[in-house]
Amino acid sequence: MAGKKEKSPVSPHVLLTRARGREPEMLDRLRSLVEIESPSDDKAGVDQAVRLVSAWAGSLGAKVRVHRHAQFGDSLEVRFGPHSPREKPILLLGHLDTVWEIGTLARMPWKVTRERISGPGVFDMKAGVAMIFTALAILIEDGPLRRPVTVLLHGDEEIGSPASRPLTEATACRSSVVYVLEPAQGDAGAYKTSRKGIGQYRLAVEGVAAHSGIDFGQGHSATMELARQMQAIDGIADPAHGITINIGRICGGTRNNVVAAQAWAEIEVRIPRLREQARVERLLRGLRPSDSACALHLSGGWNRPPMERTASTVALFRRARRLAAELGIVLDEAATGGGSDGSFTSALGVPTLDGMGAVGAGAHHPREHCLRRHLAPRAALLAAMLQ
Repeated sequence: MAGKKEKSPVSPHVLLTRARGREPEMLDRLRSLVEIESPSDDKAGVDQAVRLVSAWAGSLGAKVRVHRHAQFGDSLEVRFGPHSPREKPILLLGHLDTVWEIGTLARMPWKVTRERISGPGVFDMKAGVAMIFTALAILIEDGPLRRPVTVLLHGDEEIGSPASRPLTEATACRSSVVYVLEPAQGDAGAYKTSRKGIGQYRLAVEGVAAHSGIDFGQGHSATMELARQMQAIDGIADPAHGITINIGRICGGTRNNVVAAQAWAEIEVRIPRLREQARVERLLRGLRPSDSACALHLSGGWNRPPMERTASTVALFRRARRLAAELGIVLDEAATGGGSDGSFTSALGVPTLDGMGAVGAGAHHPREHCLRRHLAPRAALLAAMLQ
C-alpha cells in the first residue's frame, strides 16, 4: 500500500498573496484586541483579551487551554497540527498585557491611516498576536498543518512574568525552536538575535535620626549615605562593554529639620552576557557603608537572563533572511537592551529568534504605532518559517 503523500510547502509568493488578501481580517482582529484595554495589573482586562484570542484559535480548529493565575492575567496555550512524540512543536511566544492603564484608549484611540496603525499596545505587541493567527490561517487553507505548532500568550510579561515564567520554560523544553512575536527593531524591522539580561534591586539605608539644629552631630544621615552608595554603584557599570546601571527612583528623609533616618533607591542593571551576572551581583552584595552607624539592606535580584547570540539562533536568522529575500524583504539582525520572555527560552538552550512581530516605533510611548505596509509581508514570512 502506497504511503501517504506529504503536503508540499507553499511558496513564499503564494503565502504573501494570501496574507495580503487577509489584511482586512487582520486589521479587524487587531482593532478588537487593541480596544480591549489589558494592562498587566488588570486581570479582568487581560482575561477578556484571552477569551477573544481563544475564539480566534477555536475558529481555526486548534486545541485551546487556559492556564489560570490567581493574581495576574491568565495564560493562553493553543496547539495546532499533529501530536507526535517524535516531533517537537515550534513554539510561538508572546503576551497580551500592555503598559497602558485603563482609560488610555480615550486619549490614544485606535486609528488607521494608509501608513500607520495606532493605539495602546498595538506595537507592543498586539499586532504580533494578530500576525500569528493570520500566518496560521494562510497555512491551514491547504489543510491541517504538517508539523505541530504551539502558541503561548501571557498576561504578565510587562511586569517580569512572575506567574507565567515556569509555564514558558516548561513549554520551551518540549519545543524544537521558539519564535517570539515581540516588535521588530527599528524602521527596517530587524529580527532580534540577542537581548540584555535584567536585574532589579532596591537598596535601603538605615541611618540615625536627630534634630538638625540641636543634635546634628548625633545624627547619621541615610540620604547622605545613599548618595555615596550611588556613586559607588555607578562605578560598577561598564557602558563600553554593555553593562549599564540605572538608579531610577530615590526617596529619603521625613522633614528638612530632621537628619534622615531612612532612604532607598531602586536600581536596574542590564548585562549582555550571562557570565557578567555573578560579578555584578557580587559587587552589589559587597557594598559597605562609609558611615559605620548606617546599615545597608539590598533586596531583589535577576529578573531575566540575557538572550545571547548563539549559533542556533544565528542559523534560524539566516533561514529567515533567505525566505525574506524571496518576499522582497531585506532582513537584518539586531541586539537590544529590552527584555522579553525569549530570554528565558534562550537561556535553556532552546534555539530562539525574537523580534518577529510588527515593524513600527513608540513602544511604551504615546506615539506607539506600527507600519501598515509591513503587516502582510511579515505574516507571510512567519508562515514560511512555520512550514
